[in-house]
Amino acid sequence: MPAYVIFDVEIRDATQYQAFMSGVKPALEAAGARYLARGGPHKVYEGDWEPRRIVLLEFPSVAAWEAFYNGPTYQGLKSIRDACSSARLVGVEGV
Repeated sequence: MPAYVIFDVEIRDATQYQAFMSGVKPALEAAGARYLARGGPHKVYEGDWEPRRIVLLEFPSVAAWEAFYNGPTYQGLKSIRDACSSARLVGVEGV
């Protein structure tokens, strides 16, 4: 089953974030992931959630997502991301 990962990201330094993106895009491809949404306009219809920038990714499985997230490539890139942005993320198994 696929896994979906939702990031709610606030970018503090766009230049440094681009350095993160240039490394993470090929890593995501290698993990079999694909972008379904990336920073487009969004609207909250219910609740008090105030997302900043939404990124939605699809992975082949939860195992593929967790291997990517916990792997050395992403963990190295995550330090760049953490230095220039803050994020909330959640993963959910698809049907």
